[in-house]
Amino acid sequence: MQSSSLPLRNCNQFSFFHFLPTKTYNNNHFFPFIITKSKSMSSFSSSSSKSNNTTQQQQQQPQIPNIEQQEQKLSHVLKYHNQTKHNFNNYARGPHGLDWANQPNPFRRYISSPLLPLLHFTPQQEKQESPFYPSLFNSLPSPKLISKSTISQFLHDSLALSAWKSTSFSTWSLRVNPSSGNLHPTEAYIISPSIESISDEPFVAHYAPKEHSLELRTQIPSGFFHKFFPPNSFLVGFSSIFWRESWKYGERGFRYCNHDVGHAIGAVSMAAATLGWDVKLLDCLGFEELKFLMGLHVFPEFESPLRAVKGKIPEIEFEHPDCVMLVFPSGVSVSEFDLDYKALSNAILDFSKLDWIGKPNSLSKEHVCWDIIYKTAENVKKPLNLEDRLVVDAFQRSGIYSETETERIYKGLTVREVVRKRRSAVDMDGVTTMERETFYQILSHCLPSGFEAGKKQRRQISLPFRALPWDAEVHAALFVHRVVGLPQGLYFLVRNEDHFVELKKAMNPDFVWTKPEGCPDELPLYELLRSDCRRVAKQLSCHQDIASDGCFSLGMLARMEPTLREKNLWMYPRLFWETGVLGQVLYLEAHAVGISATGIGCFFDDPVHQLLGLKDSTFQSLYHFTVGSPVVDKRIMSLPAYPGPGVDA
Repeated sequence: MQSSSLPLRNCNQFSFFHFLPTKTYNNNHFFPFIITKSKSMSSFSSSSSKSNNTTQQQQQQPQIPNIEQQEQKLSHVLKYHNQTKHNFNNYARGPHGLDWANQPNPFRRYISSPLLPLLHFTPQQEKQESPFYPSLFNSLPSPKLISKSTISQFLHDSLALSAWKSTSFSTWSLRVNPSSGNLHPTEAYIISPSIESISDEPFVAHYAPKEHSLELRTQIPSGFFHKFFPPNSFLVGFSSIFWRESWKYGERGFRYCNHDVGHAIGAVSMAAATLGWDVKLLDCLGFEELKFLMGLHVFPEFESPLRAVKGKIPEIEFEHPDCVMLVFPSGVSVSEFDLDYKALSNAILDFSKLDWIGKPNSLSKEHVCWDIIYKTAENVKKPLNLEDRLVVDAFQRSGIYSETETERIYKGLTVREVVRKRRSAVDMDGVTTMERETFYQILSHCLPSGFEAGKKQRRQISLPFRALPWDAEVHAALFVHRVVGLPQGLYFLVRNEDHFVELKKAMNPDFVWTKPEGCPDELPLYELLRSDCRRVAKQLSCHQDIASDGCFSLGMLARMEPTLREKNLWMYPRLFWETGVLGQVLYLEAHAVGISATGIGCFFDDPVHQLLGLKDSTFQSLYHFTVGSPVVDKRIMSLPAYPGPGVDA
């Protein structure tokens, strides 16, 4: 293995060919399972047997962290992260092949829940009622009132179907929010005050994207929103079905579920902004509050077996509560967010006493349980934190060019045109170039603190990152392939400038860390080395051509172990959320300038770190991305999102 202390004069010098086996890869995906023929496992117990009073008592009693327990949990999380790395000689553990007979249904439905149809929009309405895409990064429009029309627009532009695709032998749906493998583990819930023509009482509803409808789960106390939240606000909750991703990706699926949560947060934030609404993660709430708020306590509680298990395991289709966001009118003063979190927690835990309607549908006949996913999810659960405070910073603009130049770069597209036309490119042409100014503009919208002279990048206050309450922890190592006016090579975007010294010290000492030509002073982008890195970019991303055939590709580097120690273990999934939000920006920026993009979950983790000179788990690569011109497969026919063909795919 090449020493990171050796001079690194070009990317191809670090070709990694000496890491490759002389024969084909040992694709170590399969290992013996315990086969269970029973319809369920004896290790499952129902959460309905738990006393809600006990839950409230546990939530209100301050939990004093045991240092030894915390270290054990941290050790497990790091074990999961290392165990699920891909390497040149073997991949993370997963299924030997795809069990198509048990591919999970991508559409969760609650049987017998009332279905409340939302509004659809004509192409003319879609263009007229949506602002110019780059204008959102400068300021938000005046907030609109919550109504059936605005809620319909909000979901239509964030989590709805965007199209159907069909060939002679298969038909499948696409959504506005992207997902690893198009498997969509993320489920969404609306918790809202009464809305005319939807519900006369405040309610909790599950969003059904195939029907673009709300499934009414329960009605909640009439004073709930008035007591805790400002007028004209509502909540959006996300949960994950781990089985949907692990069906294809095995143990690495937990990572991908959290990428998808981040993409969904970004999608919701952008759709809300078009209506003049702001979005904030209510990260003070703990796992138990989220579970009762979305009605997920109706699922049997899953107790992970001691090792991987294959068989009929219906309980594995439960939904893991991830987060809840407050959607509220932009410009609301901070004083209106002085929440009584203890009272809010008590009110939410009482949701267990409500009449919850509907039984979740079955997604597969048989399953595989990758036990380490569920053990890791257990170790990173976040408890209620009564000391957290919701801070709403003033909106910070981003973007670096004049209005005239911005219109030229962004092709005059509206937000709705961009978000609903977003696709994941399968191939790129390896020819199309990008102007340097376009490249800088795209990166300026990736900054967490906006774009203002003298402003240091750290706090996440620009769109859509302002939804996240923590300081930026994710950076980007960029492979520039085809940017006119910029030498090919390895570059680095520092998204939290407090990390600059630590990054420079941790990475290869031969990196030059110079500002590229024409780069604005406010854009913390640095050239590390000049070289044609296309070959290495392809090798690092599991030998996928798409990583080298675009204008540029990148790896998202998170400050990981120190963050887990300083901010606690529940930051582990949140680091992936941040990469997902960043990925959502890259998707939208690429489409807004007339090309495309793709998230890359398959990459060789430690070889990426070796290229950068990283030697420990302080910084870890969590997500890769590529931006370029797509090659369209003309054999695939596109169909409108609504009405769809009526298949669950």
